[in-house]
Amino acid sequence: MFSIWAKTQTDEKIKKNEIIDFEDKFVKSNFFDYVSKICNDLDIPTPVILKKHINHFTSFNIATFNKDDFIEYIDFDKLILESCKEEKKENNQ
Repeated sequence: MFSIWAKTQTDEKIKKNEIIDFEDKFVKSNFFDYVSKICNDLDIPTPVILKKHINHFTSFNIATFNKDDFIEYIDFDKLILESCKEEKKENNQ
């Protein structure tokens, strides 16, 4: 299981944010599906996803989509997706 913190920003201020949980492990080839679900949950258009977005997310745990990455009108400046770190549970037995 993994989580992604999604936030929209205007003038460097967060407008919307939500942490979305996914049941399976992260798979690079499913990045479009993850972004689609996130955008659906936030009720915003889905951006055009380029190889640079996928590579940035897998390398640095963050991907930023600017207004130019959207075909439809958006009322924010950026969509930022950030991987949430998993906390490992210790078994105290």
